[in-house]
Amino acid sequence: MKRPFGAVFLASSLDGFIARTDGAIDWLASVERAGEDSGAAAFYGSVDTIVMGRKTYDIASSFDPWPYAKMRCVVVTSDTTRASRHGETFYRGDLAALFDRLAREGSERVYIDGGTIVAQALAAGLVDEITVSVIPMLLGEGVALSPNIGKDVHLVLVGHEAYESGLVQLRYRVR
Repeated sequence: MKRPFGAVFLASSLDGFIARTDGAIDWLASVERAGEDSGAAAFYGSVDTIVMGRKTYDIASSFDPWPYAKMRCVVVTSDTTRASRHGETFYRGDLAALFDRLAREGSERVYIDGGTIVAQALAAGLVDEITVSVIPMLLGEGVALSPNIGKDVHLVLVGHEAYESGLVQLRYRVR
């Protein structure tokens, strides 16, 4: 059985951070413009499942409305007894085994989100495509874009776009 396509779609400061040290993403608002979604709606429409880490889930669960209502959501966490708020499920274990299970259950294109989960998915060879929206801001410190992958990951640029807000989006295929 073919494993699902793994897609990463995230924002990063120019110096490579996806969140402040405390996990805050308030700085993303600096590029918010009416009518400019930086490809998010098209991306969300292209995936059927999201796999995210617990810290990302804790931030996302405060969003109103819940942005992942049209896709299956799996939260990777050591606490699998949590109560679901939006129909999400909780998973503890190996990411490759999770992707195998998702394939058996019909997932075809999986959105991978959260610094730790993205790094684990990259290390396990589960990522096929990475889209990074570079925000024109230097944070100086924070949560790294790809912490502790443990190996080189070679990428091939397949697309790019600059937006009026100053955001530059880069789309890569994992080689």
